This record gives sequence, structure tokens and C-alpha cells, in this order.
Amino acid sequence: MFKKTLVALACATATLASGAAHAEKHVLKVAHFWPAGALSQQKVLEPWCAKIAEQSNNRLECQIYPAMQLGGTPPQLIQQAADGVADIVWTLPGYTAGRFPIIEAFELPFMARDAEGASRALWEYYETYAQDEFASVKPLAFNVHDAGHIHNNRREVKKISDLRGVKMRAPTRQTNIMLAKMGATPVSVPLPQMADALSKGVVSGYVLPWEVVPTMRLHELTKFHTEMSPESPSLYTTLFTIAMNKARYEGLPADLQKIIDDNTGADFSAHIGKQWDESVESARKQAVDHGNTFYTIPADQMDEWLEVGDRVAADWVKDMDRKGLNGQEMLDTAKALIAKHSKQ
Repeated sequence: MFKKTLVALACATATLASGAAHAEKHVLKVAHFWPAGALSQQKVLEPWCAKIAEQSNNRLECQIYPAMQLGGTPPQLIQQAADGVADIVWTLPGYTAGRFPIIEAFELPFMARDAEGASRALWEYYETYAQDEFASVKPLAFNVHDAGHIHNNRREVKKISDLRGVKMRAPTRQTNIMLAKMGATPVSVPLPQMADALSKGVVSGYVLPWEVVPTMRLHELTKFHTEMSPESPSLYTTLFTIAMNKARYEGLPADLQKIIDDNTGADFSAHIGKQWDESVESARKQAVDHGNTFYTIPADQMDEWLEVGDRVAADWVKDMDRKGLNGQEMLDTAKALIAKHSKQ
């Protein structure tokens, strides 16, 4: 009888412990470098966090830290995810130049046509070529933004020679290489410091997609905007990742891991890209309403721009070959995946 009582107590204790573990709340620290009002938080992170909270009966919750509120600098975000300073980060792999060269294929000039399709293609490319490159974290999504454009205060840019000697800020290694080949002078400036850099003349211009321009109030400090022909692929795109600390993920109960898995990957990546695509019209309108000057490169004058893009891509292929990889195959695969998923 005594033994039966002990067994019953043990079973009851185990059941209670299991129930307590099942009901345990897990608060995920989510860090990024954007201001809280940016698309990344308003249209992506907050809805995603609400979704996983609902599906987990509020056992998964997010605490979002915008604008580097957990400390450090934007280039440190990916390492913060690897080290567990943050549980989840949204960042640019390109902020740590040279650390993620394989994934840079999607930052080469004239690749993407729309962010939604290119973001889905980017996830597939990651799964094929770049998993080892991101082994220190658990990627939840990869995405690119909508088309990047040329913005400056020095002169209206109608041909590549108009960029000669212009001090330009760019976000990544490949965009800096592109600008240098176009004759501009690349200058490194963190995005949060761009308004100050423009107002003080540290830089005369920058390349950015439309959504970011009014987010950082740059349209109020910029005179000229140059866009590529709509028949052409984007001048450039920058790629982002939402990445999770591996130990934090692996420490979650299996059912919560499944909720994370069900809401990440290719579909989530494409969804993020779609938010960027849908942001263009309203963001661009703010620069129009400010009275700024716009110029679109005609389709019959795109050859000189595309030729620079080809040279940047050729250099990247050689770089991959030197690493013992098949650079041309990787570039061809990236282009084929983008073509497969592009809506244009």
C-alpha cells in the first residue's frame, strides 16, 4: 500500500511538473537597428510576434528592442544572436564585410526585379549554398528590400560619369565596390548617422530603397533622385536576415519549436519582401511632395550601367573561385531562382 502511494505521488508530481513546463512562458528578446516606427518593426516583427503568441497561447512572447537598445552597434547584431545577447536579431549580413561572402550574390548589381520573389529565391539559395556560412545562428528568414536608387545633393545623375568624385554612402561591400567602379567615392557611414552626415557634407549622397529614405527623414535633406529604367532589374538590393540564437531555439519545448518553424523559412522571407514592395509608392511620394528632382535612366541608355554590374559580378565569381567554390554556378543559380520567382 505504501509503495502504491509513493508511485501515485511520483506520478502526480511528474504530471504537475510536466504541466508547469508546458505552461511556461518564454520571452524572446528581439533586437534590431531600425527606429521603432520603421517597416521592419511595424509591418514584420510586431505581426510575426503577435502570430506566434496567438498560436502558442501566449507561451511565446517577444520583447522588441529597436534602435540598438540592447547596446552595441549594428555590425555586432549577428554576433549578439550567436552569443545570446539577443534571442532574435534582424540585421544585414553585409554589415560584417567579408564574413558572409557566399550570400552576397544577392547584393550584386542588377539581380532582383521585385523583393517578394527575390526574397523567396534568396531562402532557396541559402539552403543550397550558405548553410555553413550561417552555422553560428538559426536563420528564420532572409529577404532583400525593394529596388535601391541613387540619391544625392551634388548634381543630377543622368549618366555614370555624373557620379565621378561624389562622396556616396552605401550599405555593403558589394555596393561600395559598385560605386567605386562608377567613379564615386564610397564613404562608410552607419545608417542612423546618415542625416547628420548629409547635413554636414560628410557625404553628398547615398544609395537606398525608397522605404528607408523617409524613415530616416533623408528626403528632407536630398535634392536629386535617380532611378533605373523600370525595364531593368534593380540597381542593387541589400539582403537582411532574421536570425535566432541556436541554444535559445533548442531549449524551447518541441511544440514551441514547431511554431517557430511553421512561421519561418521561404514563405516568411517572401512575406517580408512583399512588405518592402508595397512600401514604395507611399515612401517615394514623400520625396515628390517635398519638391525634389527625379530622373529615370532611359532603357536605351542602360548599357553602361549594366556593364559595370557585369564587372562587379565577374569579380565576385573570381572571389568565390579562389575560395574553392564554383562562383559561376552560384551566380547562375541565383539568377535562375530570381527568374523563377519574379513577378515581372
